[in-house]
Amino acid sequence: MKVVAVTDAAGTIVAPDLLAAAEAVHRQLRPHLPAGYAARMREVFASGAEMAVAVDGGRVAGVTVFRVIEKTFTGRELYCDDLVTDEALRSRGAGHAMIAFMEGVARERGCDVLALDSGTQRQQAHKFYFREGLVVSSFHFSKKLK
Repeated sequence: MKVVAVTDAAGTIVAPDLLAAAEAVHRQLRPHLPAGYAARMREVFASGAEMAVAVDGGRVAGVTVFRVIEKTFTGRELYCDDLVTDEALRSRGAGHAMIAFMEGVARERGCDVLALDSGTQRQQAHKFYFREGLVVSSFHFSKKLK
């Protein structure tokens, strides 16, 4: 399993072929993304996000979208917006490889914390996160405005 950056640290797309190949896997987690996937992702990257994919045998097996942010509570944080493994390829190491990749990026950039949010209904994902050493450190509250 190999993790390959789709963007660089500035959010510039460096592997457009992998961005296109990531769409089907990314939509397994985010089916609401608009039809213009590449254009939407360019907007997300312009806001500071980066993307990497786990590749297995030439196929995109997983997608992660993340960003480094400064927070008063946690300090410098690598926040993972999205982490998804292709449903047909789960339990083959893609998730672990992407977590390890993000940990490496976080360490290189002097981050204090690697963090993510996960929907309460995603119990299988939570088991994986616990195995990877993540803990539930707080509740995330939100209010829909649109």
